[in-house]
Amino acid sequence: MDKGLWIALIAVAVGTFLMRTLPLVYMQRHLQRSDKDTAENMPAWLGVLGPSMIAAMFGTSLVPHTSNTASWSATALGLIATFLTWKQTKSLGWPIIAGVAAYGIVKTLVTATT
Repeated sequence: MDKGLWIALIAVAVGTFLMRTLPLVYMQRHLQRSDKDTAENMPAWLGVLGPSMIAAMFGTSLVPHTSNTASWSATALGLIATFLTWKQTKSLGWPIIAGVAAYGIVKTLVTATT
């Protein structure tokens, strides 16, 4: 692998680590300074942080890397499979597996036929 790829990989790893660690460290220090150890003590921005990161990842996942019929149809069917699986199971893991599987199957079939 070239240097650019290693730098990008390290930057992503450090960013992911910091996104998970900084709120945890902040709350640990914040709770040590306060006399109550309750959820009421949690700042409002910390409760919004997780859903906003998920929304950002979801938004970037909706636009395919290459703009062609195979990518758009695979993305659409992956999204539909994710939603339908979530509607049925109300879990987090199975919809992701179903969406990735649907995307992969459609992308493979469409690419193989062209």
